[in-house]
Amino acid sequence: MTTDPWQDLLGCLDLTAHGTGTGTGTYEGRSQQLSYRRLFGGQFLAQFARAACLAAPGKALKSLHTQFVREGRTGEPVRYEADVPQHGRTFATVRLTARQEHGVVAVASASLHVWEEGPDRQTAEPAPALPGPERTVELVLLPWESRAATDLDTVQSEPPVYELWTRIPAAPSDLGPALLAYATDLTPIGTALRPLEGLTQADAGRAFASAVTAHTVWFHRPFATGRWLLLRQHSPLGAHGRCFGRGDVLAEDGTLLASYAQEALLRFGG
Repeated sequence: MTTDPWQDLLGCLDLTAHGTGTGTGTYEGRSQQLSYRRLFGGQFLAQFARAACLAAPGKALKSLHTQFVREGRTGEPVRYEADVPQHGRTFATVRLTARQEHGVVAVASASLHVWEEGPDRQTAEPAPALPGPERTVELVLLPWESRAATDLDTVQSEPPVYELWTRIPAAPSDLGPALLAYATDLTPIGTALRPLEGLTQADAGRAFASAVTAHTVWFHRPFATGRWLLLRQHSPLGAHGRCFGRGDVLAEDGTLLASYAQEALLRFGG
């Protein structure tokens, strides 16, 4: 039976609560049905985001910092243990641990906040025009339409920058942060590889080994799914077997919605 990737992802975000109480809780989510050798890091980000919001209801996710401890196993659910050391009137903090049968696979710290009124300003370059449908790109792990004016996986040496337009299908508003976090995990390593002539992400496991070690997302404004978003990212550093990248998420009108940063293993040879 063929699984609809979008419905599969939504199903993974339908976490089951176990033994929730004041300041604690455990949530379980099934894993995506992907032909991928390990669990996609975006799944952990999305499920961490959902668990944090469930553990501290009434507040919006402000930031999510995740560290990946070991590879997650496909075909096995993930348990998220939540500890809430602070849940005040406007802010909350949630510590999360993701476990599978072989042990801890990732840990995260989430901060939540009640949206408040106040001065509103930003400093960000305007969003370029949305590329036409002829610039559609196929990204297997993103189960929705994406476009880009440049090729991420070029074999030419190019600057370590990349702009991806992506349109998450309309979904319940409480799933928005999780789905956005999921989308930010896919292309930072590929962006870091762009200056290296003759190498692309397709060479992973042969010419180099790669794995995300840490990923942080900051949510600046509420937003709605079903609209085009621009993921504008660059990688300022690759050194000592690691690469680092950061990016912004903008609405089509240029409104800055979120920012993110990622560190990953990028080991060549041997």
